[in-house]
Amino acid sequence: MSVKVNITSKGIQKVLKNYNEKQAIAEYIWNGFDANANTIRVDYVANPLGLLAQLTIADNGYGINFDRLQQKFDPFFESEKSIQIVAPKHTSKMHGRNGVGRLTFFTFAHDAVWHTTYQSEQGFRYGEIHISTGGLNSYSHDFTTAPSSSGETGTTVSFTNLRISQQDVEETVLPFLINEFCWFIELNKQKNYSVIVNGKALDFNSNVKTLEQFNLFYPDTAVTFKIKYVHWKENLHKELSKYYFLAGGEEIYKDYTTLNKKSDDYFHSIYIDSDFFRDFDFKSFENEGQVAIFGAAKSSAEYRFLIKALTEYLKSKRKPFLKEYANRLVETYEQDEIFPVYATEREKELRKPALVNLIKALYEIEPKLFSSLNTDQKKTFVRLIDLLMRSNQRDEIFEMFNGMIELEAEEQDELLQLIKGLEPAKN
Repeated sequence: MSVKVNITSKGIQKVLKNYNEKQAIAEYIWNGFDANANTIRVDYVANPLGLLAQLTIADNGYGINFDRLQQKFDPFFESEKSIQIVAPKHTSKMHGRNGVGRLTFFTFAHDAVWHTTYQSEQGFRYGEIHISTGGLNSYSHDFTTAPSSSGETGTTVSFTNLRISQQDVEETVLPFLINEFCWFIELNKQKNYSVIVNGKALDFNSNVKTLEQFNLFYPDTAVTFKIKYVHWKENLHKELSKYYFLAGGEEIYKDYTTLNKKSDDYFHSIYIDSDFFRDFDFKSFENEGQVAIFGAAKSSAEYRFLIKALTEYLKSKRKPFLKEYANRLVETYEQDEIFPVYATEREKELRKPALVNLIKALYEIEPKLFSSLNTDQKKTFVRLIDLLMRSNQRDEIFEMFNGMIELEAEEQDELLQLIKGLEPAKN
């Protein structure tokens, strides 16, 4: 049977233009996890020229129910407005967007076939769905075969007429998948989630820079929080840095950490497991006047204690990281000739060390000051600071940066002491 949806094939590609082959393959893996799979298998075979001859992505989830097929493959949008790639804000469940990822195969293949087994009231049923790039707005399906005797549910998507090479997969796609799923695999550690590529499990620990585990104990009510801190080497794509609140290994809620979006490449995740969260009201704190009817809320003493302790912990972990990156920033500025050219070596010896120290300190306080600047902007920024230092306008330097960035009291004192402690400029 063939079914046609209400948008053209080119229109679908336009809607999904934000996807590339890496993100598309990731979407098929997310679809598997959304279907309650704990194991995703990616298998591929290359031809003698290095191009993929076969690619399959299989999961052991609950399969695609024929009765709900229309919801999965019929139009999930009414216009050709492009879809932004976003991550769920407060839960990691149902990461996919109502099947939108099912049509992204056009980024790397011409044809896709879904082989799926699901359990109905009549027993296990098997079916197939076929879609080609030239007709993304239509699909054919066959669920007329006899019930499956395998006794296992799951879905395997087979891609043919591929436009991706083995080198692309191994050098680009697989590293992307590690960064995409490492936080999620860690979140579901107790469930033994895995992504297996050609028979070998992906090593998600390869993106781990530091992992520490410890407990926080609130004595007044004898509440214990089991903490797992992970500092990642590379970014987590759209997931960003978050707290994950769990009870008995099950995610209850997630939210950004206090150090998220600091523009400093400090990628981290905090997993917090406690029975305290079983009846926790995470939304009541949005209105200070609200009080949780059942269980605890963000206004509780335990939660305030937890977040305060974790904020201080993250700050302590971030400081050496920022010092390391501040040194790298200065090295980059040296290579790119961002620093001023001094008239004499003597002048350079007198002025440059203080300028470098201030640049480092500013980066450690607010890395965002140095992000997204082109070469000319970097030179202007650094040389403006140098001019202010030459004129000994220390108060103006402090006021300028205190107005540009939001500084906590401790950071204000740190910056002020640094500026006041700089050696006066000499001719």
